Parts: sequence; structure tokens; C-alpha cells
Amino acid sequence: MGDLRIRKRSPDSFHNTELKSLLDHYAVDQLVICGLQSDFCVDTTTRRALALGYPVMLVSDGHSTARNRGLSAAQISAHHNETLSNITSFGPRVALVRARELQIDASDFVPHARAG
Repeated sequence: MGDLRIRKRSPDSFHNTELKSLLDHYAVDQLVICGLQSDFCVDTTTRRALALGYPVMLVSDGHSTARNRGLSAAQISAHHNETLSNITSFGPRVALVRARELQIDASDFVPHARAG
């Protein structure tokens, strides 16, 4: 099986995409999030994942954004690391992990479709 690709048209990777159904199909129970636009896509997708019940490992040095008039890209990313890792209202939490410390067992990613 090749890579699964999901086309999104909003900051929320779950909005009007097949992401949730694919995660359910493959019985995924935790997400690793990284990417561009810390203040839009990473923030929105992380919050939505938590609301849907997924614990999130946020790659703290694996997301960035463009600077704005008041803050550098590094400051914005650091702010989102701090903010997202302190959200408690959804139940599941965000754990920060640096890219070099991220350990993923390849066997965790062998697709095992959920029966039914």
C-alpha cells in the first residue's frame, strides 16, 4: 500500500476531508502533528484532534510559520507549543516531543483495518 494523501482546503485537516474516517478505519488512536503555519493549520488541527479524542504528540521543533508584525516565526511557534501543551479541557492532552527524540515503531504503522 502506498502513502495515503488527504487534500485539505482549510486550516483544519479534519474539515471536509476523509481524515477521520481513515483514522477510524485503521484504528489509529494517537496522532503525531508537525507542519507549516503553527498559528493556523497546526493549531486548528491539534485542537480538533483533541476534541475528537486523540492524544497528540506535537513535534515542538517540527512546525513553523511566517513572522507577523509583532512576533518572529520562532516566537509564534514557541507560543503555540506552550499554549497547546497546556490545554486540559478536551481530556486527551498534547505531549511535546523534539524531532530527534521522536521514536516511532514502524510496526505501529502497518495498516490493520478495523473489522466491521
